[in-house]
Amino acid sequence: MKCSSKKRHRKDPETKFRVFFISLGCDKNLVDSEQMIGLLQSRGYEITGDEDAADLIVINSCCFIGDAREESINTIIEMGEKKTDGSLKALIVCGCLAQRYADEIKKTMPEVDAVIGTTAIDAIADAADKLLEAYRDGKAEGGSPVLSYINSIDRYVYLKGLREITGSVCSASLKIADGCNKNCSYCVIPRVRGHYRSVPMEDLISDATALAARGVKELLLIAQETTVYGIDIYGRKALPELLYRLCEIEGIEWIRLMYCYPEEITDELIECMKSEPKICHYLDLPIQHCSDRLLKLMGRKTTKDGLVYIIQKLRKSIPDIALRTTLISGFPGETEEEHEELKSFVRDMRFDRLGCFAYSREEGTEAAAMRGQIHHATKRRRQREIMELQQSIAFDTEAALKGRRLRVMVEGRIAGDTGDDMLSDIVKTDGEVYACRSYRDAPDIDGYVFVKSRNKSIMSGDMLDVTVTGSNGYDLTAE
Repeated sequence: MKCSSKKRHRKDPETKFRVFFISLGCDKNLVDSEQMIGLLQSRGYEITGDEDAADLIVINSCCFIGDAREESINTIIEMGEKKTDGSLKALIVCGCLAQRYADEIKKTMPEVDAVIGTTAIDAIADAADKLLEAYRDGKAEGGSPVLSYINSIDRYVYLKGLREITGSVCSASLKIADGCNKNCSYCVIPRVRGHYRSVPMEDLISDATALAARGVKELLLIAQETTVYGIDIYGRKALPELLYRLCEIEGIEWIRLMYCYPEEITDELIECMKSEPKICHYLDLPIQHCSDRLLKLMGRKTTKDGLVYIIQKLRKSIPDIALRTTLISGFPGETEEEHEELKSFVRDMRFDRLGCFAYSREEGTEAAAMRGQIHHATKRRRQREIMELQQSIAFDTEAALKGRRLRVMVEGRIAGDTGDDMLSDIVKTDGEVYACRSYRDAPDIDGYVFVKSRNKSIMSGDMLDVTVTGSNGYDLTAE
C-alpha cells in the first residue's frame, strides 16, 4: 500500500524533505508505517502522495514468504532508479526485510541510504534528519556509509499518539501486540519480530479513543496472535477485559477480531463476543491444516479433533458467526491422502471465508530443512484445488443470505462505468449505489454489500439496515 497525504506544496530548498511512503505486507506493518508517518510529520516533514515529487522514499518491507520478499526487493530497485535523475535524494528501507537482511541490503543495494529494523521505527525521523543534513552538506553521494538502525528484536516500541491514518476514514487496525512465541516450524516471524510483547491496555484505550474522535467507527484488533494478549504483562489472557473497555468508547460501532489461534479461545472470550453488541460475530482462525501429523510437524498446538470442537462450539454459541481461516498447501511431506483429507475438512467445516497459500520454504526455519519438500507445481495445484472448492462453498453461502436483514457500514458511492457487469447494471438503476460491508466482511480481504438507495445524503461511515436482494460471487446486493 502506498501511504499518502493530499497536501502539496512548492519545493523549497530550505524546507525538510517531502516523503513518500510505501507500506508492503500485512496490516500490522501498515500500523507501523502510520506511526512512522505521524512521527515524521511531528518533526516537520511533509508526506506526499506523488512518488515523483518526493525527496525521500520510505519502503516498509515484508519478508514473510518468498513472494513478499521478492515484491519488497523489486520495489526497492524500482524506487532506487529514481535517484539516477536526481529527483530522489534518499531511500530508506524499514521493516521485516531490513531487520532480517540488513547486511545484505547494505552490501548489494547501493541505492539504499538507511535501513531501519522492526523495533527501531522510532528512529525514522532521526534517520531522515541525518540524510537531509548530508544532502545539504553535499555528502549524500560518493559512497557514504548506509545508516543502520537495527535493535534487538525483543525491544518494545510503540509510538503512542503519533499515528496518521492513511486508509479508510471509518476503519482502522489497532495493533495490540507484536512478536510471537508459537515458533511454528515454517514461520520467520519470531526471527524478525521477536517474542510476544503486548501493548499496555491504557495506551490502547487512549489511541482507540483518539481514533474514534477522528471518525473511526470500526476497530480491527490485530497482532501475530490476539488471543493471548496480556499474558506477558498481566500474567493472564486479558483480551476479554480489553474488549469490554473498548466497547465503552463512544463512536466505535464495530470491533473485529483477527488472528485468533483456535486453541487459545476461551469460554470467557466467547461470552464477551455474545454479550457485547459492538463486537462483530466474525472470527479469524488461522489453522493451516487439519492432518494431525502435519499439524505436529508445523509446530501447531492443536489437533483435528480440537479444531472441529472449537468450530462447532463457536457456531453453537454464536449461530450467526462468520469464520475465516488460512491454510497451507504443500507443506513438506504432505501426501495426496493428506491433501484430500484437508479438502474433506474444508467441505465439512464450510468456512465463510478462506485463504490458502502454497508453502514457502524460508531459510532458517525448521521446515526448510525437512525431508519431502514438494515440487512447486504440485503445491500450486493443491492450492488451486482448495480455493476452487472454497469458492463453491462461499458462493452458496452468499446466495443463501438472500432476504436476510443486515446492518452495513458504508465505504463509498459507486458511480459511472465500473467495468464490472454486475455493478454497471446496478448503477444504471434509479437511485444511488453504495459499496458497504457487513459484520461478515473485513476490510480489503472479504467481499462487499452493494446497496441501492434513493437517499442521496448517505456518507462514508454511515450505518445502514438493508435487505439482501441477491449475490454475485463473494459479493451481495441489497437495498
